[in-house]
Amino acid sequence: MSEADLALMRPLQLLTAKPLLFVANVGEGDMPGGGPLAAQVAAVARRAQAHAMVVCAACEMDLTEWSAEEADQYRQALGLAESSLQRVVHSACELLDLITFFTATGGKELRAWTLKQGSTAIDAAGTVHTDMARGFIRAEVISCEELLAIGSLATARERGLLRLEGRDYIVHDGDLMHFRFNV
Repeated sequence: MSEADLALMRPLQLLTAKPLLFVANVGEGDMPGGGPLAAQVAAVARRAQAHAMVVCAACEMDLTEWSAEEADQYRQALGLAESSLQRVVHSACELLDLITFFTATGGKELRAWTLKQGSTAIDAAGTVHTDMARGFIRAEVISCEELLAIGSLATARERGLLRLEGRDYIVHDGDLMHFRFNV
């Protein structure tokens, strides 16, 4: 299908115009993608202009009974950095061009939200609640990595590490945001 055809179909939101992700459940011998079955899955995906990945559900089921350390070591021996579920989620987010940002309320609840890559702070506020977008003033932002290194949001505030960003701020994957708004 040509780009012109896709451009014509996009407003119709047809399933045939949606990105495809093939997830094939294979045996342990075909993990992480070196076996003949994995090669067949990749060939079919190429013909369908889709993305493909292989998982071994039987292995993952067995690994749930192991300790986290042992399971990680086994996955590393197979050449995998993360679980099949994590791989599927990351592949889907990448395919759909999504990022994740977080909100925290009173230090008691942390919530994850998905957003299109390249979206602004006001788009993120609207994802949480339309009233936040309507009355948006600014957002306090800190990356999750930075917050985890510091230990708490209160400490980040004391050290002045929360950045104040306006409505045009481009949200990054892993940002923790606190929206200031007035309705």
